[in-house]
Amino acid sequence: MSIRPFRDINRRKTKEIFVGNIKIGGDNPITVQSMTNTLTTDIKSTILQINSIEEEGADLVRVSCPDEASSAALKQIVKNVNLPIIADIHFHYKRAIEAAENGASCLRINPGNIGDKIKVKEVVKAAKNNNCSIRIGVNAGSLEKDILEKYKEPCPEALVESALRNIKILEDLDFYNMKVSVKSSDVFLSLWAYRQLSKKTEYPLHLGITEAGSFIPGSIKSSIGLGNLLLDGIGDTIRVSLSDDPIKEVRIGNEILKSLNLKKRGIKIIACPSCARQGFDVIQTVKILEDKLSHIKSSITLSIIGCVVNGPGEAALTDFGITGGGNKNHMLYINGNQINKISTNEMIKKIISLIEKKELEIKNKSKNNL
Repeated sequence: MSIRPFRDINRRKTKEIFVGNIKIGGDNPITVQSMTNTLTTDIKSTILQINSIEEEGADLVRVSCPDEASSAALKQIVKNVNLPIIADIHFHYKRAIEAAENGASCLRINPGNIGDKIKVKEVVKAAKNNNCSIRIGVNAGSLEKDILEKYKEPCPEALVESALRNIKILEDLDFYNMKVSVKSSDVFLSLWAYRQLSKKTEYPLHLGITEAGSFIPGSIKSSIGLGNLLLDGIGDTIRVSLSDDPIKEVRIGNEILKSLNLKKRGIKIIACPSCARQGFDVIQTVKILEDKLSHIKSSITLSIIGCVVNGPGEAALTDFGITGGGNKNHMLYINGNQINKISTNEMIKKIISLIEKKELEIKNKSKNNL
């Protein structure tokens, strides 16, 4: 038993698959992915966006292949990026075959929308020949006609039936290198569908609240939906779907995982909302530090509290801490211990210096342990 069992999340054990060189499922870390919104045929812009998505901390990236020119562009894109690419395919089976042959690490398809069994068989053959996994992407907005007629509207049972049907299609073709999603823009529908599906299959689950909206409402919906499932131990890979810059999707996805201690990467800042008691401008300080420390990749915690009400207690639980004091003199904490007073003018510069030094120590220690 852990020291703080109330923080334990018992993850559902799933099959392990590969997406490129990334392991998904099993005991492997939960991965974060996003999707490009450039024209795939604009190869230069797509490569630049993928590399930016990687820099923000994504593990995987999805790229849409709506036509032959787009799937052909993958060959050049794959050569110039590090992230494994998931080709987003709808309806036309030849796009899936082309994507697999041109370097995609995974195909996002709905076998029921690809066509007859012969076409699905050809897609599976291409996936096998090119070490390509498949994600069965069930979506409430594009359920099979007969399933919609049966249930009258999208519901958890409908999404799960579609997923299980499509799993069987691939299994009947001796294909098992797959992950599954049952997405909806409705949080309740998504939650119940994923919970039901998790009891019926051992394949890795890709989580998402699809078409969640713009930055603020989309981030909130995704945090509620994904957070609930992750707390249940459900989920092996996630995407936050926003009508915004893909960089923000990655940022929110990583923050969701960090808040649940499911990912340790970068600065985790604990900060008060500020009030009349604050000894310095907390809001502006946090904004500056988030920007200045965005390059930090090591897991480091920092508390920025404007006064002594909660400041010492929060600082006791973080690597570094600042608690606001009077006369523009504040207390600096390292590993929960009071170190010395520090002025407002030198505070930000000192914190940045300490954290950069800490990251260097972590990196050197990691190298020495190799």
